[in-house]
Amino acid sequence: MKQTSFNRGIPFGNPVANALVVIVGTLVIGASVVLGFFAFLVIASVVLVLGAIVSLRVWWFNRKLRRAPANQAPQPGSARLHVIEGEYHVVKSDEKT
Repeated sequence: MKQTSFNRGIPFGNPVANALVVIVGTLVIGASVVLGFFAFLVIASVVLVLGAIVSLRVWWFNRKLRRAPANQAPQPGSARLHVIEGEYHVVKSDEKT
């Protein structure tokens, strides 16, 4: 017959070792929580600063667009779409008559 133990407690028989395991485990968990909190603060502050920079840039770009006159002629090298108007005549038709 196989006997199994359902005792999931601390495996040491020495009470001093048990107390030491509990103390060290508590300190490790506490240090993890504190370091995780500070890591969260650092990441959150970086995200907030980057968000502020992006929103400031978008605001500045929109402000610049509102101040630009709408009917101003495009300057050379600008990224606006240029339209060339004109007439054309068909010289040769591919249709068989």
